[in-house]
Amino acid sequence: MIRFSMASNASSVGQPIVMGVPGPELTDGLRSLIRRVQPGGFILFGRNLAAPRQVFDLCRELASLCDAPPILTIDQEGGRVSRLKLIGETPPSGYELCRAGREDWCEEHGVLTGRLLGLFGFNLNLAPVVDFSIDETRDNSLQGRCLGRDVDEVRRNAGAFLRGMESAGVRGTAKHFPGYTFCELDPHGELPRITRTRAEMEREELRSFRNFRHASAFMVGHGYFPAWHQDELPASLSKAVVTGLLREELDYDGLVMTDDLEMGAIANRFPSEAATRLAMEAGHDILLYCHNPACVDIAHEVLAGLPEEVLVPALGRIAAFKRGLLPVPGSFDEPAFTAVNAAIRTLREKVQAAS
Repeated sequence: MIRFSMASNASSVGQPIVMGVPGPELTDGLRSLIRRVQPGGFILFGRNLAAPRQVFDLCRELASLCDAPPILTIDQEGGRVSRLKLIGETPPSGYELCRAGREDWCEEHGVLTGRLLGLFGFNLNLAPVVDFSIDETRDNSLQGRCLGRDVDEVRRNAGAFLRGMESAGVRGTAKHFPGYTFCELDPHGELPRITRTRAEMEREELRSFRNFRHASAFMVGHGYFPAWHQDELPASLSKAVVTGLLREELDYDGLVMTDDLEMGAIANRFPSEAATRLAMEAGHDILLYCHNPACVDIAHEVLAGLPEEVLVPALGRIAAFKRGLLPVPGSFDEPAFTAVNAAIRTLREKVQAAS
């Protein structure tokens, strides 16, 4: 077994890591960590967003610390999961768009989302949700986020959103594979057990994800699906799900990422070392560590010790994904930011009036 050579690949071993940063500005210690680890990208949250120009400056600085152009990502779905609402308008939610019943408005939402993200240099959105909603009261993290109440409605609406966003140059992520629709628990806190049969999932959840095999990226969720694997691992750490089901059965060849490996469903059961190793062995390309920089250091060390047959294919897919990514603009376009937010407000008002 050939181990990955840290000495000869020092700037690439960190590429599977997409990391969060603690606040709106970087500390010297964090800059040093980023230069040393050379992560594949960064994810921003509300804690990072103080003002439009500050967010732009943060994205530019993060990119400047990386030898390879980084993935810059954020959750900008619409409704309550819209990080940029802290510095601008709140887009309509998936639930509101679904109730309004206008596919063209979903596409408009995608175009405006792509235009907004591109102003800051974000090149990947962790959206759309392609789970479907059967119960808006269920405590499984999906409330208000789904673009449809069945597979076909999701195909039309989420497909239109993705098409619009990609036309503006920003790539999308289909989530949360293999499906959170029938979860009874929120994986931010606990590991949900989803007792759907294979036949049931093939008929609904997996059919939804098959419709999005053209998406640039897939995010794998933290549910346990005993129909697919008996090891009681979350799907995100299971080779049976990531490689066997997603890569082989669904024949998906795009970028595959975990959901946040610091969520309770993972962190309450696995130390960072084990989560990193299992996620990579399962077949992921990207590991999300969204909060604690100490986890990034640990993950980097684990990655350096992985065998080449695990790490090298992931690095190849990451490099392929990064070709053609939108760069961070040279300057912040304040008038364009004002204009796109006005358009988002207008869209939200007409969607809410119709729903």
